[in-house]
Amino acid sequence: MTVKDQAQHAYALETNRLTKSYGSQKALDSVSLKLEAGLIHGLLGRNGAGKTTLMSIATAQLFATSGEVRIFGQQPYENREALGKICFIKESQKYPDVFHVEDVLATARVLYPNWDEALAGELVESFRLPRRKKIKGFSRGMLSSVGIVVGLASRAELTLFDEPYLGLDAVARSLFYDRLIEDYAEHPRTIVLSTHLIDEVSRLLEAIHVIDGGRLLLSEDAESLRSRAYRVSGSAAKVDAVTAGRRVLRREAIGGSAVASVLADEPGENGIGWAREAGLEAAPLPLQQLIVDLTAHAARGKEESA
Repeated sequence: MTVKDQAQHAYALETNRLTKSYGSQKALDSVSLKLEAGLIHGLLGRNGAGKTTLMSIATAQLFATSGEVRIFGQQPYENREALGKICFIKESQKYPDVFHVEDVLATARVLYPNWDEALAGELVESFRLPRRKKIKGFSRGMLSSVGIVVGLASRAELTLFDEPYLGLDAVARSLFYDRLIEDYAEHPRTIVLSTHLIDEVSRLLEAIHVIDGGRLLLSEDAESLRSRAYRVSGSAAKVDAVTAGRRVLRREAIGGSAVASVLADEPGENGIGWAREAGLEAAPLPLQQLIVDLTAHAARGKEESA
């Protein structure tokens, strides 16, 4: 499927009230989500938030308790056409003990219609992977590199990376980000990055989706979200005056001073300007801090309602 063909389906992945329960515990709780095709999405949240469960259901590796999921408009279960459009690189990716890198590449050639052999070879060299060493002897970082090679070279219409760089050093992670952006620019498709290294990937993300405790807290265009989140600090009285009536995710006070994280209701709200006019320090809130404050705020709200 080309990008032109994808235009027939505005969303690469859709869920409607998707729920996954294990006894009385809900790994996903009525999640309704739409991932626009042709973008790099960040699926963000703490460990155990439900991110892997959502991706596993979307790729037909788990069954939902209730709700619906669609891939480019099709349900994925027992649907070879829909599943043929997906590459899912899991954090806990397993390979047969006898496999070498060459065996993984040979399998990928069969599985992925858009497989690029030349790119795979370049990436194997870039990540310095030994082609003839058995994968069972690989380090955590080397295993992550194998997954990155497959995920990028698959050129699948929907590629999902679940914590793809565990064990990689900063240089290798930077290599992954650079090659992802480079290949995405030349071969547009839908990419989902599920990660806790939010600051590192924030520059890549075009849409952001936050899951916490199995619930969807936020789903928004990245630029819109960045324009709404800011931090103010200074005199506690002035901070409270400037943030009155606004959504304060976190407020900390020390003596007569305070710091507050704010998420405005509308993009373009001049919260930073107003705060500075009031004599306060103000700046955009980094994405990672926004996610930390947002999930903590949601947890407090859940405790209070309970």
